[in-house]
Amino acid sequence: RNKKNRKSRGHVSAGHGRVGKHRKHPSGRGNAGGQHHHRIMMDKYHPGYFGKVGMRVFHWKKSTRACPTINVDHVHNFVRKEDAAAKGGKLPVVDCTNFGYFKLL
Repeated sequence: RNKKNRKSRGHVSAGHGRVGKHRKHPSGRGNAGGQHHHRIMMDKYHPGYFGKVGMRVFHWKKSTRACPTINVDHVHNFVRKEDAAAKGGKLPVVDCTNFGYFKLL
């Protein structure tokens, strides 16, 4: 298999034009120039790409955000047999925190 360039042999600029020559990285590599020569494109298609947002948290502890959840239809598994068989039409009270769940959905 031949390279695409074979067709252009003998032609001076090989299809890349004489004026705006085919140079290696004319606008910079990768995301270069986002705040300079590519600013219009960045502002138009990627607003908010640069800058900071929100408050700084100096000592972020993920464990304080943890809140294990459980659905209402699974709570009946926590009721003991003797509590479920209680007479008088009273419903058993279940404390989900004893089982490690802190949010009831």
